[in-house]
Amino acid sequence: MPNLVNRLLDKEYKQALGAARGMVILTVTGQTMEQNETFRDQLAEKGVKVRVVRNTLARRALAERGIEVGDGVFSGTVAVCYGEAEAAIHTAKLLIKPDAKKIGKLVVRGGVLEDTFLDAKNTLLLADVPDKNTLRAQIVGAIQGPGRALVTLLDANQSGLARILQAKNDKQGAEAQ
Repeated sequence: MPNLVNRLLDKEYKQALGAARGMVILTVTGQTMEQNETFRDQLAEKGVKVRVVRNTLARRALAERGIEVGDGVFSGTVAVCYGEAEAAIHTAKLLIKPDAKKIGKLVVRGGVLEDTFLDAKNTLLLADVPDKNTLRAQIVGAIQGPGRALVTLLDANQSGLARILQAKNDKQGAEAQ
C-alpha cells in the first residue's frame, strides 16, 4: 500500500499530466542552479510548466491516459515539461537553441503530443513546427495576398492613366503659352 506522499503525488500527477496536451520528458542532471532557473524561466514565459517527477508515478499517470512509454524513458532524474499542445513545441524550440546545446546536460527522452508518444528524435523535430500565432499570420498573409495584388494592379492602371492625362495636360498648357 503506497504511503500518503505517494498517493498525493499520484493524484497530482494524474491531474496535471492527464490534462496536458503536450509534454517533453528529459533528463536534467548536472545543471547548475542558475542554468536550471534560466531554463525554467524561459519555459514559464511560454506557459510551460516544469516538474521533476517520480518515475513510477509519472509512468502510471500516463498509462491511465492510454500512453505507454518505453522502459528507458523514465529512469534517473527526469523532468516533465508540460502544458497545452504548444508546450512541447516551445520546449523543443528551446532545447535546440545554441545556449541549451552549449550546456549539453538536457537530454530529451521523449514527448507526448495530443495523446501520441514521440521518441526523442521526433520530439526534437517539433522545433520545426510553427506555433499558433505564426500559423495564423501565415494564413492571414495567404488570404490577403491575392486581394492585395488585385488592388495594386487596379490602382496601378488608374495611376498610370492619371499620369498620362496630367502629362498631356501639362504639354498642352506649355504649347498654349
